[in-house]
Amino acid sequence: MSVVVMFSPDEFGHAALSYGATEASRRSERLVVVNPTKGDAYVDRMFARDEDIARLDAALGRLEVDTEVRHDVVPDIAGAVLEAAEETGASLIVVGIRPRTPVGKLLLGSVAQRLILDAACPVLAVKPDGAEDLLD
Repeated sequence: MSVVVMFSPDEFGHAALSYGATEASRRSERLVVVNPTKGDAYVDRMFARDEDIARLDAALGRLEVDTEVRHDVVPDIAGAVLEAAEETGASLIVVGIRPRTPVGKLLLGSVAQRLILDAACPVLAVKPDGAEDLLD
């Protein structure tokens, strides 16, 4: 069993990571951190850079839980998270959510919405709330 976190190198991804790490520890499960990109833009702000991954690895190394990081170019962002959840027998998916306009939701879709609707396990959608940031 695992807890899967959709990670991005911003306050929303950091919140998801903090909540996911807490849940993985509480449940005595593996923590799987997924940071995918479609690679169709010159700059994807949600895709962690090498230095972000180094900070992430260092933070995960301090945890008392088994961890795995998936940092890949994929054809489908939500699909990559759902696939990781299925492959690892996830009991929970954690995703950070950000404010979006109604037009933004209509035109761009929502990865979080797709995870909530298509996941076979519960999905915890979190917002930054000032909780401890594992990467600080």
